[in-house]
Amino acid sequence: MKLLIASDLHGSRGASEKLVSLENHFNFYKIFLLGDIGYSGARNVPPIDYYPIDVYKNLNEIKDKLVIVRGNCDSRVDEYVLNKKFYDKKVFKISGYKFYLTHGDIYNESSFNLKENDFYLYGHTHVYELTKKEYIVLNPGSLSLPKINKEKTYIIIDLTEREITLYDFDDKPLKTLNF
Repeated sequence: MKLLIASDLHGSRGASEKLVSLENHFNFYKIFLLGDIGYSGARNVPPIDYYPIDVYKNLNEIKDKLVIVRGNCDSRVDEYVLNKKFYDKKVFKISGYKFYLTHGDIYNESSFNLKENDFYLYGHTHVYELTKKEYIVLNPGSLSLPKINKEKTYIIIDLTEREITLYDFDDKPLKTLNF
C-alpha cells in the first residue's frame, strides 16, 4: 500500500500534472497534500507555469484520493473550486499507523501527541526532511518552488515495504528511510 506526499504547488500546472501522472502509474491509497496548492503567495515569485485554474482542473481528476491541509496561501475559494474540504490539521489512521498532517505554519510537532511509529507530515518550508526519531518527521519539500535544495521533490511511503523515498521531479530517488 502506497501513499503520495506533496506540498507547496503554488499554482504550478506542471506540479499538478506530475501528481496526476504519479497517481495513474501507482494507484495510491491516499495522496496527502500539505497546503499552498493554488496561489503563489505574496512573498513568492510565481512558478513559470503558474496557472491555478489548470492546477484545480488536474487535481479534480484525482480528488477522491486527496487529503488536503490548508496552507497559509490557501483560501476558501480553493475548496470551492476543487469541491474538497481543506483541513487546518488532520489525523489519519492507515494500517495501524497514525499520520498527523499540517502545513507547518501554525501547527508543529509540539501541537500533537506524537508517539512511537507515528508520522508527522508538514510542508511550508519548501525544504525536504526525512527524520526518524521516536516518530517519523517528513516534509516533501516543494514540487514547484524549492528553497535551499534545488530539486523539486515529493515523497512516496510504501507501507508494505516499510520504506519512505524522497524523489525529485524526474523520479530520481534522492533519499530513503526505512521504518
